[in-house]
Amino acid sequence: MDPTHLFELVIGMFLAIIVLHYAAHRLGLPPSVALLAGGALLAFAPGLPTIEVDPELVLIIFLPPLLMDGAWFIALGRLRRHMIGIASLAVGAVVFTCVVVAVVTHLLFPSLPWAACAALGAIVSPPDAVSARAVLQQVKLPRRLQILLEGESLFNDASGLVLFRFTIAAAVTGAFSTVDAVGSFFVLAIGGALVGIAIGTVWVLLVRRLEDDYLIIAATALLSWTSYLLGEFFHVSGVIATVTTGLIAGWHQHTVFSAATRMRGTSFWTVLVFLMEAAVFILIGLSLRGVVERGGGIDVVVATMGLPILVILIALTLARFAWVFGSDYVIRLCNMLGIDRYTPLGARGSTVLGWAGVRGVVTLALALSVPEGFPGRDFILVTSFAVILGTVLIQGTTLGKVIAWAKLSEPASEKPRLTMSQTEAAMAQAQFVVVRSRAYDGDGNLVHPQLLERYQRRATSIVDYAERTEDYTPVLHAHFDLVLEAVATGRRELIRLHRAGEIDDETLHELERDLDLEELSAISAKA
Repeated sequence: MDPTHLFELVIGMFLAIIVLHYAAHRLGLPPSVALLAGGALLAFAPGLPTIEVDPELVLIIFLPPLLMDGAWFIALGRLRRHMIGIASLAVGAVVFTCVVVAVVTHLLFPSLPWAACAALGAIVSPPDAVSARAVLQQVKLPRRLQILLEGESLFNDASGLVLFRFTIAAAVTGAFSTVDAVGSFFVLAIGGALVGIAIGTVWVLLVRRLEDDYLIIAATALLSWTSYLLGEFFHVSGVIATVTTGLIAGWHQHTVFSAATRMRGTSFWTVLVFLMEAAVFILIGLSLRGVVERGGGIDVVVATMGLPILVILIALTLARFAWVFGSDYVIRLCNMLGIDRYTPLGARGSTVLGWAGVRGVVTLALALSVPEGFPGRDFILVTSFAVILGTVLIQGTTLGKVIAWAKLSEPASEKPRLTMSQTEAAMAQAQFVVVRSRAYDGDGNLVHPQLLERYQRRATSIVDYAERTEDYTPVLHAHFDLVLEAVATGRRELIRLHRAGEIDDETLHELERDLDLEELSAISAKA
């Protein structure tokens, strides 16, 4: 394809993202579903070329920043607290699902080698980080379920990639060693973690020495690809390296970033991640045409592969449910034996967790990277794509309804010890203490009376609000509504003065920034 046409296609894809996101919002659909369906329709549009996706390039471009984003903002305390449950899903559920899919595939196609069946299982077994994020952004879950799904999506790609590489090697060489596979997994994981720790430490030291906001944001934007590529360069897990780096950077960003850097960087990063997430689903949809053509056309695919694919999709879903419910039963059994460190999710919580296994870009990239001439390659490719479509279109659209049916509540053990109002009261009290200590000079004369009065009044009112939140909420909403109205009026007057030539551009931008900060502060306080 001509480079100019390729650039035009990319711009067209981003325009389609905006249109499809807007359509999803208007129709009440998850954006991932609209993007996937829109990309599939565009794939068959007259005049558009068949999109050939390079699997290695897709993984390198899209996976690192999306993994970094998940690790950066994840609740680290809850991640540590639920690490055993996350490991159970990220490793145990992936291996179990891989085995189930391999067995079912071999029963459907006895002539297909076991290694090829296992390769299909490895491809479709890990739920995808991108798809999980797209679904979780649209629903409200208890903190424990949220962290289990987020943590699983961060770490399970490493399990799937290791399984995939070993099954491909087994098909080519005819030999497979479970001991070697387990040993390789731990080497890759530990090595990836060490690379991530090194990159994260260097980033923290670097950011502390850089003084330019834009240099800091640029260095941070490149962090994910640096970690992933260095991990792969040293033949360890680039996924684990990226996640580890993201956890370190996310932990330290509160102390090494200035307020301006954090605001600018978060805005830039949010738009970047939005475009990359959306582009992933568009690319998956656009790849449909090539997959169908490879399978012999839509009629041939449905007639010859439809039923086996449906059976595998059902087996895949049931395998996840079996693992989740089995793990919950083990926790119940431990509780009966007096080991009560963990609390069972219960049937409703387990149902939600089992239904949340959406596949995406990793499955597509692994399927496309199956070597030419590999046994059953066309069936593996079509099945992988069908699994992505099925999980996104079915589970992605119905997860919200399943959560609403479950009526899950937050366990007392997962609730923070302090509410937001109590935390604000503690902050206000600490601020008042430091202002009071500096409000007098060495001779005991009050030199900052207005500051002292302001912070004392603020500390007193916030403590009072924390004790009677419901009484004050309507008054505060009205207060901040009026603040927002005043900001809007001030902005209109500022623009009028600029349009009339009464003030210059520098004054406009400076005062507009102050109004923006005041508006954001009022919106945050009202929320």
